[in-house]
Amino acid sequence: MPRILRPSAKAVVLRDACLLVTRNLSADDPDGEWLLLPGGGQRPGEDLGAALVREVAEETGHVVEPGRLLWVREYIPEHHEFAHFDEQEHAIEFMFEASVTGAAEASEADVHQVGWEWVPLEGLPGRRFYPQALVAPLVRHAGGGDPGPVYLGDVN
Repeated sequence: MPRILRPSAKAVVLRDACLLVTRNLSADDPDGEWLLLPGGGQRPGEDLGAALVREVAEETGHVVEPGRLLWVREYIPEHHEFAHFDEQEHAIEFMFEASVTGAAEASEADVHQVGWEWVPLEGLPGRRFYPQALVAPLVRHAGGGDPGPVYLGDVN
């Protein structure tokens, strides 16, 4: 049973039909590299917009301006295949549109992060991207379509 509730802010940054992602790798994961939206945990006293700006700059070196809230995702580890990685955390991720406004020094990658890249949306379904449930809404949204429901639920 998770013991920590962890809110975080994630950035959906699109440029030229590509999505900004972090690349991640763990020796404990035999399936290899996976991709995530940049962003991370909110600190006490910090609003979600400030958390988003700080985390994206730390992980990618891009300064972003948060836009509208697109999706909210929960992740309760015991319900998914990666329970052994973060079994104590129940994550709530707030995913915001964001646009790059400048550059910063990438300074604090997450423990499994090995880099970042712009991934063409057309190639996203063939990559290990989490949450997988976000791939179809991302593609629809990037094409100008309805991004679908804001609340995604407990998905991976």
